[in-house]
Amino acid sequence: MSSRDSILDKISSIKVERKPLPEIPDFEVAEDLRELFIRSIEGNKGEVIDQTQLKEFLEINRFIKVICLAQEIKVTANLALPDDAHELNDLEVAIIQGQFGVAENGAIWLTDENMCLRALPFITEHLVIVLDEKTLVSNMHVAYQKIGDQHAGFGLFIAGPSKTADIEQSLVIGAQGAKSLRVVLTNL
Repeated sequence: MSSRDSILDKISSIKVERKPLPEIPDFEVAEDLRELFIRSIEGNKGEVIDQTQLKEFLEINRFIKVICLAQEIKVTANLALPDDAHELNDLEVAIIQGQFGVAENGAIWLTDENMCLRALPFITEHLVIVLDEKTLVSNMHVAYQKIGDQHAGFGLFIAGPSKTADIEQSLVIGAQGAKSLRVVLTNL
C-alpha cells in the first residue's frame, strides 16, 4: 500500500458525526428593490442610467471600438465579437445583458451565455450591463438559490468597476478591469 493510500484509508476510517445543515433564516428586504439596487451600485462606484443616457455617453466620448451583445439596446456597435479574446485588447465599451441583479449589494449575475467570451467584462475599458428590473432579487441567499437551478459552464457576479485599495490605502478604480460600470435598468 502506498503512503497516499495509507493516508486516505486512515482519513476515511475516522468516524464523524453527521450534522444537519443549519437553517438559513429569511432575510427579506423591506425596501423597494429597485431603489436599494441603485444605491448599492452607486456605493460600488457604478452608475445606473437609462437608454438615453447610454446613447449620450457613447456620443459624447466618441468611442471607436464598441461591442453590443444586449439585443434590446439600439446603439451603433462597430465591432463583431471575435473568436479570440486577444483581439479585444483595445476594446473601449462592451454592452452585455445581465441575468439578474441582487439589491442588497448591487451584484449582477453573468454567465457564458451573456458574455460569449469570458474575458469580455474584464478586458473592456467601460462595461455596460443591461438588466431587466423585474429580475432583481433581494439578497445573495435568493441569488444562490436561483444559480443552483442553472447549468452554466462559467458564471460570476459583477458589482462595480474594478477597484483596489491595498496600496497606501488609496482607492484605484480600473486597476485590473473595467474603469467604469454602467447599468441600464429596463422593464421589459
